[in-house]
Amino acid sequence: MKLAIIGGSLLKGLSNFITIAEEKINTPFGTPSGHFVTGMIDDIEVIYINRHGSEHHIAPHQINYKANMFVLKTLEVTDIIAITAVGGITEAMSPMKWVVPDQIIDYTHGRLQTYSDVNDTKVNHIDFSYPFDDALRNRIIAVLKNQACEHETQGTYGVTQGPRLETIAEIKRLHHDGCDIVGMTAMPEASLARELEMNYATLSLVVNWAAGKGSGELISMEEITQLIADGSETCEMIIKAVITAVE
Repeated sequence: MKLAIIGGSLLKGLSNFITIAEEKINTPFGTPSGHFVTGMIDDIEVIYINRHGSEHHIAPHQINYKANMFVLKTLEVTDIIAITAVGGITEAMSPMKWVVPDQIIDYTHGRLQTYSDVNDTKVNHIDFSYPFDDALRNRIIAVLKNQACEHETQGTYGVTQGPRLETIAEIKRLHHDGCDIVGMTAMPEASLARELEMNYATLSLVVNWAAGKGSGELISMEEITQLIADGSETCEMIIKAVITAVE
């Protein structure tokens, strides 16, 4: 196994990371989000990249997912844990709850979704019935249980376009469709990983009630920012435990 961690709003870096190399890598699909950092955590090699860039300046719909995932493949990554901050839709998905989703509904548009879009090679039809890798999910879930983190082991992640948050009517639709949480970055990361035959799982932290699901007040970005800050240290602890459990 060679593991990569994709950070974002929630995980902006790894403080217990001993850096070996930091590379800027060009791809046939354009420029990735930033440098790919190779480092060691307890003598285990890990690769880290922040999908939003080092300054958190790349909006969800502008991330070059194809370039990011292509580089991870060229670096011989086999397994990816993607960290996401999400909104809670169903009753169990309350703020500060960790979620290891098992399904996706994609509501995005205009994103480059596949490597089979050049029409010069045979189209790669992937099976995407189960978008997240079970072995990787179970590894994360085991750590959440051992660390006594409040968590949900299943959930459907509704992926919206962003960067704006959703309307109350949109969240009602997502709820009706069966979504438990809502975020902006799991697609096309998950499907591109599947095309490139890399195992992919998401660790999500609920940082707010989705529109219309809380107290009825407007969503406070200040409160979201604070909950993200509150969850960052725990997120690092979980990731380190997952990494050190790698066989």
